[in-house]
Amino acid sequence: MHLKKLILMALIPQLIAAFGFAQKIPYGKNAAVGKYYDVRGIKLYVEEYGSGQPLLMIHGNGGDMSAFSENVPYFAKKYRVILVDSRSQGKSKDPNPYITFEQMADDFTALMDVLHIPKAYVLGWSDGGINAILMAIRHPDRVIAFASTGANITPDATSFSDPKGWGQSVKYYERNKNKVWRTAAEKNAWKMFLLDFKQPNIQLTELKKIKCPAYIIAGDHDVIADKHTRLIQANIPGAKLWIIKGSGHGTLIEHAAEFNKSVDAFFSGK
Repeated sequence: MHLKKLILMALIPQLIAAFGFAQKIPYGKNAAVGKYYDVRGIKLYVEEYGSGQPLLMIHGNGGDMSAFSENVPYFAKKYRVILVDSRSQGKSKDPNPYITFEQMADDFTALMDVLHIPKAYVLGWSDGGINAILMAIRHPDRVIAFASTGANITPDATSFSDPKGWGQSVKYYERNKNKVWRTAAEKNAWKMFLLDFKQPNIQLTELKKIKCPAYIIAGDHDVIADKHTRLIQANIPGAKLWIIKGSGHGTLIEHAAEFNKSVDAFFSGK
């Protein structure tokens, strides 16, 4: 190999560091840090970044931890960020035919036990936001504070900003409720559809029992109805509300810089 090429190759790491051309970490596919943990009869795939107070990040339905690609670099500077693929999603493995939000909330708490984490901050998006709320309800001594964006507490049309979208889900359910799904992928997709079609079913009385600081977030044109988001916030004692202008459901991606700073300030008590 030509000497100049060898020298250039040797300098590439220094050039990257000097000019900030750092390659993006493949969250969710980072073999260098990825691990599986046996939790409650399933295998959860986990990646960790940074150090400090633990911060658990929980993604939405059918997604994986890569949803937080725009958030981890910011939070990992001061938190021990714990990314996890929820059961039946991403790389996590779950042979059970059904899934509930309560199961997932208990999964994350059990994972904290395995990681020897007594308490953590929690950031949840969409279904992950529901999980964050349920963790605060079911395991109040394990959540320091949580931020939940784009979450709902009931599965009916009143939760969503587009009634037509809910109507399409009803039609899809009626067409397929007696269908025999043959492949593992089809069965899992149906399982995840049923999760959001029939759940969550969180009572307002349960929200009122939440004791930790709560930050309820949504976009001003989120798929979750504005009045529903405000209902959640109004029934959690002392909860803070943030409706992000110019944002849809992907608040943490569409407005990443603002989102990161605001959630960090909330966790810091500012």
